[in-house]
Amino acid sequence: MSGDSYVLHGFAVPEGVEALHDLLEQVGSEHPEVDSSDLMLFETAVIEIANNVVEHGRPLGKVQWRFSLDVLPGQLEAVLSDSGEAYPGDIDYVMPDELAESGRGLPLARAILDEIDYTRAGDANHWHLVRRRAASS
Repeated sequence: MSGDSYVLHGFAVPEGVEALHDLLEQVGSEHPEVDSSDLMLFETAVIEIANNVVEHGRPLGKVQWRFSLDVLPGQLEAVLSDSGEAYPGDIDYVMPDELAESGRGLPLARAILDEIDYTRAGDANHWHLVRRRAASS
C-alpha cells in the first residue's frame, strides 16, 4: 500500500482541535493496519502542538491552520501550518519541573515523535511531525 493523505483546514480554535481528533479517528478506522499505539501516540503529539497553536497563536481566534497527514507504509507524517505570529521559543527546551503548570506539550511531543521540526516560511509556521510505525508481524 503506497499510503493515503488527509487534509483539514480551518481556524485554530478549540473546535478545530476536535476536528483533528475526528480526522485521526477516521484514519484509525480506515487503516486498521496502523498499530493503535502508534496512532494514539501520534495523535497525542499532534494535539499537543495544535493546542499550543490554539492557546498561543496570535491574533487569538483568527489564526488559520492547515493539517496534512500522510499514512505511509513505514510512518505517519504530518505538517501543521498556521498563519499566526512566529513561534518565539526553542523546540529543544526540556520538560519543566513537576510543579510547573505549563510547558510540557512540546517536550512531550518531542519524546513521542521520531522527528519534529519547526520552520517559519513567509507568513506561516510549519510543524513537521513524524512517527515511524511499529513493524507489522
